Amino acid sequence: MSGYRITRERLADMTAAVVVGVITVFAAVADDRAGLVDCALIGAGSLALAAHRTAPRVVLAVATGCLLAEVVHTGPAAGLAIPVVGAAHTASRTGHRGTAAAAAAVFLGGYVAAGSASSDVTREALLLAGWFLCAVVTGLADRNWQAYLRQTEQRALEAERTREEAALRRAGEERLRIARELHDSLTHSISIVKLQAGVAVHLARKRGEEVPPALLAIQEASGEAMRELRATLEVLRTDEPTGTPALLVERARAAGLAVELTVTGQERPLAATVDRAMYRIVQEALTNAARHAGPAKVAVQLIYGKGELTICVEDDGSADATRPPIPGIGLTGMRERVTALGGTLDAAPRAEGGFAVRVWLPLGEAA
Repeated sequence: MSGYRITRERLADMTAAVVVGVITVFAAVADDRAGLVDCALIGAGSLALAAHRTAPRVVLAVATGCLLAEVVHTGPAAGLAIPVVGAAHTASRTGHRGTAAAAAAVFLGGYVAAGSASSDVTREALLLAGWFLCAVVTGLADRNWQAYLRQTEQRALEAERTREEAALRRAGEERLRIARELHDSLTHSISIVKLQAGVAVHLARKRGEEVPPALLAIQEASGEAMRELRATLEVLRTDEPTGTPALLVERARAAGLAVELTVTGQERPLAATVDRAMYRIVQEALTNAARHAGPAKVAVQLIYGKGELTICVEDDGSADATRPPIPGIGLTGMRERVTALGGTLDAAPRAEGGFAVRVWLPLGEAA
């Protein structure tokens, strides 16, 4: 995109230089100054304007020298000042207003000297002085305006970054508040239930009585609830990944799930938000496969493109394409992550059987 913009700017500069040259040549033809030397000097001074972005002072020197030589060669004519006025404007716009004023003074001095200080030439010189003054002032004004636009854009970017940081900070504070509330309310209550169930089981066994199945179920359920709650509190207290997709695959294999990981493209560091989303998406997809797919094979694919990352987790389990599942909290949270990053998510049973999660994420700059 940047290369296209540069090419477009160069084309516009060349077009403008050609237009200035044509206008100046037509003005010379109208004054019967259409010789070969005249056209060469006017063309060189005008076409030099095409390089005003890269070498404004050189362009100003070439335009002034060529058109002043044309004035000396054929005599004064106001139209010959057009390329010099344009070069003075571009030089002033790039911060060389002193150089532009000096070039204008040199051209006007030569213009008056070439006309033998006649009254008509003096009036034309005064008129041209007004043109040069306008060129220098408008160039300076354009420079100040561009600087103002850049500052405004920088302030807008800084404000956006500040808002994002504030939003992330508020989200983190809210997660911590929820974690504290869950810890203070649920953890103690479940701990008491687990403790009481454990005491009851212990006393029943001590007296030689048969432990009621309901009591054992309460003891097991309370213990599982405590483990789940601790895991939830850890997630609330920090949303940072605790590993990599490769580590998740190894853990899933250790738990008995047949998983294969394939990485395609040039693997590279990702922005923190994208890296975190990739980890959580693979984690959730593997968890769902372990819970719902049954004895199945799972394939995890990470495809790195130039500006995007594709995540694909597929299994050949028992999911039926004719009965799409109802999205739960895991799939809903996954979709929210992907949407927040400007990506897309497709999670549905496969036509050939099993379930597939396909995610496309745009890649930002690595942190």
